[in-house]
Amino acid sequence: MDASGEELADRVRALLTLDRNVEEKRMFGTRAFLLDGHILVGARTGGVLLVRVDEEHGASLITRPGVTVAVMGARTMGTSWLDISPSLLVDDHDLASWLDIARQDAQRDG
Repeated sequence: MDASGEELADRVRALLTLDRNVEEKRMFGTRAFLLDGHILVGARTGGVLLVRVDEEHGASLITRPGVTVAVMGARTMGTSWLDISPSLLVDDHDLASWLDIARQDAQRDG
């Protein structure tokens, strides 16, 4: 992963440190943060944030500028896997908002 991905991972880690159920792993070229064993978010090359959401919620979120369906290798994922542009993650408040979206959707699925 490049420097901007590592910087994003550091920011995510700092915001998730209070949650003891979050585990960090390297997966699929991403620094993934798992909640109760399921991917919550991931820091990707280029400072892109991978966010896992409920599929229906994802379908509405991809209408926002800077939000796209994630591509992993040659595979385009469904609307439950979103890439969030670094332009939407300028400060920690912006990043925390996306972490909250992922957490809320994970709780709905759990």
